[in-house]
Amino acid sequence: MFKSFFPNPKPFFLSAALWSLFCILLWYFSAKDWGHFIGLPNPPEDAPPVIGPGVFISSPFLWFYIYFAAIVAAFAAVWWRIAPHPWFNWSVLGTSLIIFYTYFNVQLSVAINAWYGPFYDLLNEALTKSRKVEIGELYSSLWTFVGLATVFVLVVSTMRFFIRHYIFRWRRAMHEYYTTHWQKLRNIEGASQRVQDDTMQFARAMEIQGVSFVSACMTLIAFLPILYGYSKHITELPLVGAIPQALVWASIFWSILGTVFVYLIGYRLPGLEFKNQRVEAALRKELVYGEDHETRADDFTVKGLFEELKQNYYTLYKNYVYFDLGRNVYANADTVYSLILLFPSIVAGTMTLGLFTQINNAFDKVRESFQVLFNDWDDIIKLISIYKRLRAFEATLIGKSLPTIEGEPATT
Repeated sequence: MFKSFFPNPKPFFLSAALWSLFCILLWYFSAKDWGHFIGLPNPPEDAPPVIGPGVFISSPFLWFYIYFAAIVAAFAAVWWRIAPHPWFNWSVLGTSLIIFYTYFNVQLSVAINAWYGPFYDLLNEALTKSRKVEIGELYSSLWTFVGLATVFVLVVSTMRFFIRHYIFRWRRAMHEYYTTHWQKLRNIEGASQRVQDDTMQFARAMEIQGVSFVSACMTLIAFLPILYGYSKHITELPLVGAIPQALVWASIFWSILGTVFVYLIGYRLPGLEFKNQRVEAALRKELVYGEDHETRADDFTVKGLFEELKQNYYTLYKNYVYFDLGRNVYANADTVYSLILLFPSIVAGTMTLGLFTQINNAFDKVRESFQVLFNDWDDIIKLISIYKRLRAFEATLIGKSLPTIEGEPATT
């Protein structure tokens, strides 16, 4: 799955993680101030924030673009020399571009969050008549949002276009790798499905989960400092009382609770999905044989295979009942959690509408990032089951015995 597309996957991903961590720490502790050496200094601390799309061509952003390109070039140059690979440009440089796209998308969310404050304060002033607000001020502020939205649409559209090509290249790399070793793999149960369908499903799942995970990490990096700053306005939580950095700890606690909860109620589902794919493959294979041979796909055999399929689906449905029930209970509680946290400060009158909107949005972004496993558990279940099938498939190539789950009965 990975070595067909990436150079020497285990050390590659380990080095990528360590290099990323080093570069992130270097940026926040020192490198973000190096831009002044090339005429791109950071603005003074007391300078008003840039609101609108112009922020993306400000000195700090231009310096970050240069910094990101430099660290990617250094990493790619080392790996090109160590382990050249036919898919190097797509796997290494393409992945870097997706990470940059994701970073830029998160920064758009930060820019929109910065726009919320003055806009909703302006609305509040107009509604409460604390001062006379001209209609042109509202249109001007709304026009700023239109600029941000235009950038968002362009970035997301081009990002999705590139990622679709990226994922297809990954699927093509897997397809070519497996078909090269077809004589060793052809006798594995459902071999044709694993080469044709599972590689497609794996690539699609990686598109969704990979981008979702990277986006969650980028969002945390961007919004945790913002939430940390907003926590000075929220010093007390319901039931708990006054604690330092209340919003940060509240988001971490709630997200860990939801992630552990959804794992406990859904840990059986990947194995059940794996077995379900086996009975689906058996039925599909028999029907395909029946197209060419009159003696195959007879009524008795097809009914028996479909009966096995029915048993598996009924077992899946039963497990999904309490999984969906538990997840929906948590999700509904989740919608009011941040509001409950802000009630004491709202009643005390220590925040404006604009500040409330900014805090609520930043809190939701951090909480959703921590809950990436919770929110995407359905897709993760499918990804794990596909991974198990392809991993078992590859065991034949390296001379390992098939995993235990391959020998278990397909029906539950």
